[in-house]
Amino acid sequence: MKTNLYTDRHVELVERCKLGERKAQYELYKSYSKAMFNICMRIINHIGEAEDALQEAFVDAFSNLHQFRHQSTFGAWLKQIVVNKAINQVRSRKVKWVEIDEWQESMDGEGGPSEEITIWDEDDNSLEVERIRNAVLRLPDGYRVVLSLYLFEGYDHEEIGEVLGISESTSRTQYMRAKRKLVEMMER
Repeated sequence: MKTNLYTDRHVELVERCKLGERKAQYELYKSYSKAMFNICMRIINHIGEAEDALQEAFVDAFSNLHQFRHQSTFGAWLKQIVVNKAINQVRSRKVKWVEIDEWQESMDGEGGPSEEITIWDEDDNSLEVERIRNAVLRLPDGYRVVLSLYLFEGYDHEEIGEVLGISESTSRTQYMRAKRKLVEMMER
């Protein structure tokens, strides 16, 4: 059996950027800016702040391109920079992280969160996706950041804890609370 490895299609552009070629930087920016902006929006939930974080991420990426060693794709390397910039932007807002013990105390007498979430209407997926997206954007910062990193960016709770400077259990708590709040919002 022959194994096909994924190759980074932007290797040449990256090398041209390392040489200081502005046109190559613009081409890389065009290739990645929309996807990276979407990551910023999912985490930050503010257009102006997301644009600022995106711009800072690209400036950092181009300034530190000499550190890129092709151990991953350029997109994966850039995504890490973007996520960190977006998280730092949210951190500057002083997000209140909720510890697991505090969350469990608030759950006493409420019966706990439901594990079954039924929100998809097969006949109207696009409208439902938009409803969910809008509901996610209305979540408090702490909930939205953890939910976005876990569900959309593929981080596990240990990684989220490390990136945000919180415990793994706090990450899990924020995620559970975000899910519960999202279900409540969707039921309205």
